[in-house]
Amino acid sequence: MTLPAISRSTHTWTDRGEALGYFFQRAGEAPRLVAYDEDMGCPLHHSLAALEWTLAVGILNDSDLIHAARLGGDAAAAVVERRRDGQRRFVYLGPRMDAPPADPYEGSLLYDEPGVRAFEFAQRAHAVAHFLRATQGVGGVLSVLSRRAPELVHVRRWLSAVFENPSPQVSNLLLAGWFATSGGGVLFAPAVTGDPYVYEEVGTET
Repeated sequence: MTLPAISRSTHTWTDRGEALGYFFQRAGEAPRLVAYDEDMGCPLHHSLAALEWTLAVGILNDSDLIHAARLGGDAAAAVVERRRDGQRRFVYLGPRMDAPPADPYEGSLLYDEPGVRAFEFAQRAHAVAHFLRATQGVGGVLSVLSRRAPELVHVRRWLSAVFENPSPQVSNLLLAGWFATSGGGVLFAPAVTGDPYVYEEVGTET
């Protein structure tokens, strides 16, 4: 079976406002992730490897909706939305050393393994708050300013397409990204003052 061709476009700006304005225009109503710390962004150097590792060992599922994430070379943390018994549940997964105890009224311990600890929450706000306590938000992204969180399968697909032929100007520091069924776009923050903001968009050709 022939896979659909992937289209690609790249735009650069020196002005932050113009870059973000274009990003939100292109994103429309698509699910998106935005860096918690704009000055730092979210480093994506190890993102694909971290996603493949978490999928391989069954920590994350392709159908998970990503509400918060931090993907590093040696550790990953995330808040994902899953359906259980017809109810929305929000699960925090992260390294045991990063996770302070959760208050009983907020969440319940789902599992506690040598490499990862998971808590389940009924409320998104409690799950995201726990993520921020555990990670301090450093290098993380949150699903904000959209009606729905991105689905992991689309995040994986379009990040892989973006990094297949990376622009030499890309810093790998994600400022914002949108991910939908037919395409995705990522705005990269400059790594050094004076470098441009770079927007990469990929999608299936129609």
